[in-house]
Parts: sequence; structure tokens; C-alpha cells
Amino acid sequence: MLQAPDLPNTRPSLRWLPTALLVSGAALATFVLRHVDPNQPGNPLPGCPFSLITGIYCPGCGSTRCLHALVHGDIPTAMAMNPLLVISLPVVALMSLSAAGWNPPQLAGFRRIAGNPRLWLYLLSGYWLARNLPWPPFNWLAPG
Repeated sequence: MLQAPDLPNTRPSLRWLPTALLVSGAALATFVLRHVDPNQPGNPLPGCPFSLITGIYCPGCGSTRCLHALVHGDIPTAMAMNPLLVISLPVVALMSLSAAGWNPPQLAGFRRIAGNPRLWLYLLSGYWLARNLPWPPFNWLAPG
């Protein structure tokens, strides 16, 4: 029986690829949002196509304006545009580092909870519904 030759293990270096791509994308988005204001009419950044078609806010509505505010250090405006994004950015960063192999034992419980797809399904669905309700406090979740 033939056996495959022993090849060097390339998986550990590839584990960091998604994190590297995420960091590269974040750097590019930061550069763009430092120079382009999505609040100005006629800016080159697109609006939410779902909201334009349906008139309903999706969970991502206000994300560009939220990130623009964060890049400029304006946390209250960022929270007014998309509070879920502001709160979940550190979670996504930790999950990305965990996927790349950084797994301190102190974060084991956090990884188990944050890595549960049902949590994100329920959280995003509930947020989507709540931010479209027309009365306080739910309408405070709408962008702007």
C-alpha cells in the first residue's frame, strides 16, 4: 500500500488567515471612513438596500455611520446608529482570535457561549424585530 509522503503541517499558519483578512479589512475600512463621511449627501458609500426596498431596518442598518463614528471616537453617536454592532465588535474580535488559536483558559466559558450559533440567531432576530417597533424603548434601536 502506498503512503503519502510526510508534508509539513501548514494548518497552523492558515489558522491565522481569516484573522489577518479581518484585520486587513478593518484597516481598509478605517482608512475609508477617516476620509469619507457617510452622513454627507452624495457620498460614495452605499445605503442599506434592504431598507431602501422594504422600508424596514435590518440588523445592519446604520453600521457604516456607526463605524464612521467609532473611527472618529464618537461612541454616543455610534451607539445611536447601531448599538448591537458597538457591543458585538469586541466579541467578534475575541472569536476571531480564538479561531486563530489564541485560547486562554479564562475565556473557555465565553467561547462556548459566544460560539453558539443559536445565540446569534436569536439575538439578531430579536434585534431586527425590536428596532422596527414604533414605540419607546424599541424605537431607540433604530439608526439615527
